[in-house]
Amino acid sequence: MKTILSSETMDIPDGVAIKVNAKVIEVEGPRGKLTRDFKHLNLDFQLIKDQVTGKRQLKIDSWFGSRKTSASIRTALSHVDNLIAGVTQGFLYRMRFVYAHFPINASIDGNNKSIEIRNFLGEKKVRKVEMLDGVKIVRSEKVKDEIILEGNDIELVSRSCALINQVLSLLVVLF
Repeated sequence: MKTILSSETMDIPDGVAIKVNAKVIEVEGPRGKLTRDFKHLNLDFQLIKDQVTGKRQLKIDSWFGSRKTSASIRTALSHVDNLIAGVTQGFLYRMRFVYAHFPINASIDGNNKSIEIRNFLGEKKVRKVEMLDGVKIVRSEKVKDEIILEGNDIELVSRSCALINQVLSLLVVLF
């Protein structure tokens, strides 16, 4: 069954500027600027002003959409909400080194863009992971064996954490 019109809106906080141009959303705030492309979704984006409260809002419409298309409205709003949170507060991930016998040594380069991990399970191999653009890595001063990754884009920060996790994963071969 197709719904004629599905629509949702979200408020835009003060101090955040949003531009919509051909399904490309550009969000600018105190921490910087983020851009997201929604051209793959069959949705209409427009900036409106609420008649009652006078607040700026982002409205997303789906005309004659299926259930799947209607569900993508909320997904797009969540992505825009993450962009707004990124340019206002930023995102911070904490990772801990966990080991039983061989202590893991990690060194972060001078400009906080890469990490070298040594002595993982006693191996001599040095693993180096470059952070994605806009992600900064620092060592925690309060907690031992903890690293902190921070940045504005939640996807880049979480992918950088995943890269560190994947380079330290074990390859178990069963015969």
